[in-house]
Amino acid sequence: MAEIKKKKQSPPDRVTRWPFGRKNYILFGAALVAMILGFILLGYGSMTLAPILLVLGYCVLMPLAIIVRGRPEETAETPETPVQQ
Repeated sequence: MAEIKKKKQSPPDRVTRWPFGRKNYILFGAALVAMILGFILLGYGSMTLAPILLVLGYCVLMPLAIIVRGRPEETAETPETPVQQ
């Protein structure tokens, strides 16, 4: 019979952290608001402000929300301090 190989489990001390912080979500929300407002204005026939908001949302704010890193204490691991005896 063929043996079934078990998947290797990651060590329990390894913690996986979510790569996005508060700043990322704020930028994502601003991009979403700009895009929704741009589409609403486009529906009303605005040919100047609507494209500006859509380009701002899609080409500026959305990439920033993905690229920008959070605060250093959010992304950096805390070093272990040696125990004094």
